[in-house]
Amino acid sequence: MADVEAFTDGACLGNPGPGGWAALLRAKGTERLLSGGEAQTTNNRMELLAAICALEALSRPCTVTLTTDSRYVIQGMEEWVPRWISNGWRTADKKPVKNQDLWERLAAAVARHKVSFKWVRGHTGHVENERVDQAAREQAEQFRDQA
Repeated sequence: MADVEAFTDGACLGNPGPGGWAALLRAKGTERLLSGGEAQTTNNRMELLAAICALEALSRPCTVTLTTDSRYVIQGMEEWVPRWISNGWRTADKKPVKNQDLWERLAAAVARHKVSFKWVRGHTGHVENERVDQAAREQAEQFRDQA
């Protein structure tokens, strides 16, 4: 399996509001920056989409270190998703899981690879995190400008 580094971030101008996501993939000295957005979304959805799109862009199974400043994504994948699946996608108090569509998609993308999640504090000068943050914000601004 190829080793891949993935750096992801999401941004939202208002919550909800126009949002963007970005993912930087690095393998064997090559980088690929992916980004996109939506006109009306939330920050959590953009964080999830960044991780999803990073993993879905890989054409074959890889060993991936996915670095994000989103505790939501990491805690969700490491703690909440297994519990939600066993509860039929319900929270402990029997409410439907928010963003279930994206959690299911992320779980499927993670299952194709060997993924380890790494948290980094946002806005502290981490070079790759700053790059994906900027790209995600640019996408959010494009969607704001289109409204």
